Amino acid sequence: MMTMGSFKNFRDELEEQDVKMPLLFLGHGSPMNGIEDNQFSQSWKQLAKDIPTPKAVLVVSAHWLTRGTHVTAMPTPKTIHDFGGFPQALFDVQYPAPGDPVLAENTRKLITKTEVGLDHEWGLDHGTWTIIRHMYPEANVPVLQLSIDYYKSPQYHYELIQELAELRKKGVLIVGSGNMVHNLRMVAWEHLQKESYGFDWAIEMNEVFKKHISDGNHQPLINYENLNKSAKLAIPTPDHYYPLLYILGLQDKNDPVQFFNDKAVGGSLTMTSVKLG
Repeated sequence: MMTMGSFKNFRDELEEQDVKMPLLFLGHGSPMNGIEDNQFSQSWKQLAKDIPTPKAVLVVSAHWLTRGTHVTAMPTPKTIHDFGGFPQALFDVQYPAPGDPVLAENTRKLITKTEVGLDHEWGLDHGTWTIIRHMYPEANVPVLQLSIDYYKSPQYHYELIQELAELRKKGVLIVGSGNMVHNLRMVAWEHLQKESYGFDWAIEMNEVFKKHISDGNHQPLINYENLNKSAKLAIPTPDHYYPLLYILGLQDKNDPVQFFNDKAVGGSLTMTSVKLG
């Protein structure tokens, strides 16, 4: 339980910054990106050099889907290998970043839209550690995850994260980890090793998403099912798309928009990522 003293320590340690932390939506793609030195992992490493070092990282990962909303609250989150069929080297990876129980409790208090559970079982899944270990390889920045209530609407997720807006001013880097276009059933495995390969519908939807993000026009993105027929191919299930809505929900009108890793892979996936602010 968080005491008045620990709450004061949190406030003292996370004072308002002169500059707000940016917001990141990162296409994480294959778990192999967690151990490979490629164009995607290199961009994550450079990204960490280009932004202020955060006091903590809060990740909304496509791979933690729950009933209700939860935040990891353990002091030492475990590394979760939530995949199969990959080389042993990937399963051997441990990312020993600390958690932050005080920040978890404060996150819980900030969210009033729903009761937030303090989770002591989950840890860091591959939507988180495969990216963050490249950004902060020394594992010296606390990392937390916020779960996605898979039984709620896109609008719900977009509004929920807005209650955490003040964390941007306190040195917390908020990251959404998923993929804008993500249809594993239609992956062209024979083209997976190509540097960039996308089906026409995947490229079309990627451009639609980017245009609305650049314009700050979020409502069509929230109501993505009404965009066009290609949207149903791009987002057959919303798990990898919802993390984008969490980031857009925090976007300010003055936040500059920057796209990177803007490539399609395997025909039906895009790695397109965005930095806001």
